[in-house]
Amino acid sequence: MALDERAFFLEKPETRPGRYTCPKCRRAGEYSIRWMRRSKKDRLPAGANEEDRAKFAKLRDYLIRLDDEVTCKTCGKKFEIPSQHSLMFVDQLAGLPNEEDLEREIKLASGDPEPVPESKPALPARFTRKPSGWK
Repeated sequence: MALDERAFFLEKPETRPGRYTCPKCRRAGEYSIRWMRRSKKDRLPAGANEEDRAKFAKLRDYLIRLDDEVTCKTCGKKFEIPSQHSLMFVDQLAGLPNEEDLEREIKLASGDPEPVPESKPALPARFTRKPSGWK
């Protein structure tokens, strides 16, 4: 008899921030979402057969979302979280670039020159000379 999937994983609850837009008032907000982190055990459980060994070799750590709805901080209405992100693999999550790096790569790939930072005008001498103190 094959083992249950939960026999291969250690479960640990976790809270992660998520940015969602309320469909009622159209305001975006940061919400804390509950997730369950399932980490692959370091060794195969006792009583595993050949089918379980093959399954265990292919397993990866993943997060499964526990919350399906959040309450809007502005209008107080409950709304459903989009379901396409209810399961995320941990190895894919760790490799995501941050927003600034991603924008810079897009600009470089499009061929647009990077904007040159504006040079600040020089300060007048009255602000740069050493103060003589009170007399």
